Amino acid sequence: MEQRIIELDVREDLKNKIEPFQKIMEAIKELNGDDIFILHAPFKPVPLFGVLKAKGFTHEEEEIDKKHWKVIFTKKA
Repeated sequence: MEQRIIELDVREDLKNKIEPFQKIMEAIKELNGDDIFILHAPFKPVPLFGVLKAKGFTHEEEEIDKKHWKVIFTKKA
């Protein structure tokens, strides 16, 4: 099965005070083992780490800029 990559940028949503949690959950719903979810956020989304870990994801985070974090979540096979 081919590895899928889904990328989502929620910086604009958060800037406009729109809660992106449901959008994130929709994005990861269809991911299978070894698929990747890339999230762009204005801060390090620490609370999300535990939620996605419980769903079988590991993560790596990188601060790109002052208000730009890129987090790569990988679904464990």
